[in-house]
Amino acid sequence: MKAHEIMSPNPTSVTPDTSLVDAARLMKDENIGVIPVVDSLDSRRLIGVVTDRDIAVRAVAEGRDGSTTSVGHIMTSDVRTSGPNDSVNDVMALMGREQIRRVPIVDERGALVGIIAQADIVLEAKDDKKAERTVEKISEPSGKHAQ
Repeated sequence: MKAHEIMSPNPTSVTPDTSLVDAARLMKDENIGVIPVVDSLDSRRLIGVVTDRDIAVRAVAEGRDGSTTSVGHIMTSDVRTSGPNDSVNDVMALMGREQIRRVPIVDERGALVGIIAQADIVLEAKDDKKAERTVEKISEPSGKHAQ
């Protein structure tokens, strides 16, 4: 099975100049915990991600103003990605190895085309034991940032 078969296509994204308030509203409205950050809404080249945890820990806890602080100031820019033709097994291995809950899917130009979440793996995995091991690896304490 390939990544494009289980990914959520064309996920909502923001640009680095989007305010934290606007990003948080999108998360609330769409019931999501991560938003990919792209260089522009036209090219959709992935440059980072911002999570609800980023907003809480890197902004609110530091006393930043959510209406004047932009996503670009707190986003995670070192993002692990996969391609649409990568195998789901490879995506699961990446999630387990890097302990990340979501993997943006980018095309050969680096443009965002989808996202795979831990829940997608669990719902679609043919090998329930492998999915279970992946979730266990992701959930192991390590101090790594959850993407």
